[in-house]
Amino acid sequence: MAEFDTIRSGVGARASEIDAGLRAHMNKVYGTMSVGMLITFAVAWAIGTSPSLLGMFRDPVTLSPNILGWIVMFAPLGMVFAFGAAINRLSAAGAQLFFYAFAAVMGLSLSWIFVAFTGFSIAQVFLVTSIAFAGLSLWGYTTKKDISGWGSFLIMGVIGILVASIINIFLGSPAIHFAISILGVLIFAGLTAYDTQKIKNTYLQYAHAGDSEWLGKAAIMGALNLYLDFINMFMFLLSILGNRE
Repeated sequence: MAEFDTIRSGVGARASEIDAGLRAHMNKVYGTMSVGMLITFAVAWAIGTSPSLLGMFRDPVTLSPNILGWIVMFAPLGMVFAFGAAINRLSAAGAQLFFYAFAAVMGLSLSWIFVAFTGFSIAQVFLVTSIAFAGLSLWGYTTKKDISGWGSFLIMGVIGILVASIINIFLGSPAIHFAISILGVLIFAGLTAYDTQKIKNTYLQYAHAGDSEWLGKAAIMGALNLYLDFINMFMFLLSILGNRE
């Protein structure tokens, strides 16, 4: 009986340790994501409020991107693929540095919004996005429902709206743009909940295996995924709700 109590006590202590570790892990994910968001909006504001700097990437009147602007626009996408390919060769510190560099480049690509939209509407949509994101992420973290099956469907949706967005660059259809924005909000709302649950489950999997090295990288990867969910949801909502200058 004493041996059983010892085993049960050890299991309980291990479970308590994992719970505390999970909270610390999620705090690191949200903290890293928040720093990335600050970097993005600081860079976007600095470039977007400076006509001379913004003019390096876009026409100051029409906001049409020049060659450098097109490069900056698609650079974040390339960096995401590069990050996924290099994550196994990077240290946790290297992965974090890469994420912050990515956040800065994303700020360059989004700088035009400070010319296209009023500052009040940007702040208003940011607040709406923050509230929606917090609710969706909390639900993804606490729900007992397994939503891992959403992943393939949502990723297909992301690919679909990406292809449709590229096509609509040449078509310039307001109706298609509006439809893409509505679908984009729904898809990234679903991804927010899905990614949060995936981050939680990934931690539990590797914590039980005792792989502390991978957990550091997993936190950065989780921050990147949630960051992308937030940014995309914000941009799609801004295109729907934002007041143009």
